Amino acid sequence: MKRWLPRLDRVAVLADISLAAAAKAHAVLPESAAWPMRLNDLGPHAPVMLWARGEPSLLSQASLAVVGARACTSYGTYVTADLVSSACAAGITITSGAAYGIDAVAHRAALAAEAPTIAVLAGGVDRPYPSAHGALLEKIASTGVVCSEVVPGTAPTRWRFLQRNRIIAALSQATLITEAGLRSGSLNTAGHSAEIGRPLGVVPGPVTSPASLGCHRLIREYGATLISNGADLRELLGLSDLEVLNASEAGGLSANGVDQPRESAMHRRVIDALPLRGWQTVAVTARTAGADVEEVSAALAELELLGCVVRRETPNGGDVQWSQKRGE
Repeated sequence: MKRWLPRLDRVAVLADISLAAAAKAHAVLPESAAWPMRLNDLGPHAPVMLWARGEPSLLSQASLAVVGARACTSYGTYVTADLVSSACAAGITITSGAAYGIDAVAHRAALAAEAPTIAVLAGGVDRPYPSAHGALLEKIASTGVVCSEVVPGTAPTRWRFLQRNRIIAALSQATLITEAGLRSGSLNTAGHSAEIGRPLGVVPGPVTSPASLGCHRLIREYGATLISNGADLRELLGLSDLEVLNASEAGGLSANGVDQPRESAMHRRVIDALPLRGWQTVAVTARTAGADVEEVSAALAELELLGCVVRRETPNGGDVQWSQKRGE
C-alpha cells in the first residue's frame, strides 16, 4: 500500500483510459471472460490486468512462446521460420516479444502462415517498440493481439523487458528458444518457464557459433528438450496423433507426422527463375517462371523469410529487385 498510495490519482487514471480508448485497447481483467487462466500459474507475480489491442480471446488459445537472440544469424532465422510454420500448421498460436531478431522472425512467420500471433510489449500497447516494428505490430493487432501489463503511454525500460518475459512464458503451453547467446534475455524467459513448469525446448546450433552458446547451456545444464524438427516440437507441445492427423489433412504435415519439404512447386519455379548473380524485378521473375506477379510476390516473401533469396531497394523509388542468396 505504501508503494501504491502515492500513485492513486483519479485524473491520471482517466487519462490512462482516454489513451487506451484512442489506441482501441481493451482492458482485460482477471474477472473478464477473455482473461487467460494460464497467467494464474504465476501466483502472486501474475499481472493485475492486461491492456490488449486486437482480439483478447486469442490470449487463451493454445500457444507456443518463441524467443531468442536479437542479433540472430541466417541459421537462426531459417530454423525459427521452419519450426514456427510447423507449429502454425498444427493450429498453435505463436507468442513472442516483437523485438529484433528471433522475435520478429517468429511473428512474421506466423503472419506468413496466416496464423494468429501474440506480441507482449514491455511498454504501452500504443507505443511500438522498437519503433521500426510499428507496421509489424499494426499487422499483429489486426489479425492477432498486442498486449502489455502497463498502461498505454508507458515507455519501455530495461527492467520492464525482463518483467514482461514472465508473461510470455505463462501465456504459452511451452517455450521454444531457437538461438541464444550466453547473455541473451531469452534465457530469462526460459527461467520463468521452468519455474512455472512449462516445457522448454531448445534448438542446438553449431558449436562454433556464439549465438547458440546459451542454447547449448540450457540443454547441458538445465535439461531442456532438444528440438531439431517439427515432430520434436509437436511432441514438446503434447499434440496427440489425432491432432497431427487433422493438421495433415489441412495440408501442413505428411500422414506419418513428419514435415513435408518446405520448398513448394512455386518456390522451386521462382528460385529457378532468379539469377545466381545479378538482380531482377518481380515482373521479370514472374515472366520467366510463367506465373502471375501476385503469386511470385508471395513466394518471394516466403523465400526471403526462409533465407533462400535476398532483395534490395533501388534508388529513386524504383522496383524492388531480387536475387538468389549465395552461400556464405
